[in-house]
Amino acid sequence: MKKSISYLPSANQRDLHYIVESILTRIKQTEMIILFGSYARNDYVVYDEKYEFGKIQFYVSDYDILVVTSGVSDGVAIKALSNIEDLYYDRAKDPDRQPPVQFISDDMKKLNKYLNEGRYFYTQIKQEGVVLYDSGKFKLARRRKLNFDEIKQQAEEYFKDKFEYANDFFETAIFNYEKEKYKLASFHLHQTCENYIYAIRLVFTLENPKQHNLTKLLNSVKKYSVEFIKVFPQDTPEEKRLFELIKAAYVNGRYDPDFVVTKEDIDALVPKVELLRDITQRICEAKIKEYGKVE
Repeated sequence: MKKSISYLPSANQRDLHYIVESILTRIKQTEMIILFGSYARNDYVVYDEKYEFGKIQFYVSDYDILVVTSGVSDGVAIKALSNIEDLYYDRAKDPDRQPPVQFISDDMKKLNKYLNEGRYFYTQIKQEGVVLYDSGKFKLARRRKLNFDEIKQQAEEYFKDKFEYANDFFETAIFNYEKEKYKLASFHLHQTCENYIYAIRLVFTLENPKQHNLTKLLNSVKKYSVEFIKVFPQDTPEEKRLFELIKAAYVNGRYDPDFVVTKEDIDALVPKVELLRDITQRICEAKIKEYGKVE
């Protein structure tokens, strides 16, 4: 893992040094502090402002920080990090431009267990992360080759999590529809599709690179079933319009006051999402069953 943040502007370095010192002062059993996400990858956004959807929109990348402890309860760590977050924002000279901070706290044993098992989220942190502090008492575990029982267990966990998450979004979309909030329903249908596809990727690969573009998401799973071409066919202008609508709903369904979604649009999209749900359940359950047969 990288150990230097010298590539970052001095203001960001000062922020991170302050955060590290605050953590070490308030959580004595801190073993590692790891920066991950956009500031670790060096693809962060300092401040992006544009006029969009009838008003000024701005975006600032977060500091994503994993705090690794030993012998500290979740409650104690969460409370301490919440206090640090408050102090961090209190010192900001320009709150709108100050990078938000997002903390994750994990025990060292738990982190190494997940790394050893190749859990995708933690493996990605290890691959892209920058060590801001290391007590030197522990080493990060290496990923090992899993046996099929372990693969099956992870696949089952991921499927249950993402499939249920998608179903919850679907229920919310229907609730929005019944309340005649069709634009918001389109956003929740997008999130439904996104999480069904996340379930497929995790079951088949145990990995899930972050993505919201439905074209890219569908392309990433079409090799697992020929049935995906039936979900959003592109044979007619109307089919293409519906697909572009649900793609755009991820952003426009929440923020664009001029984004128009009709009752008829949702009526046409719901059966497609139901088909994606059924395909997802069928191929994921079959793949998990297949893992159980391999020795």
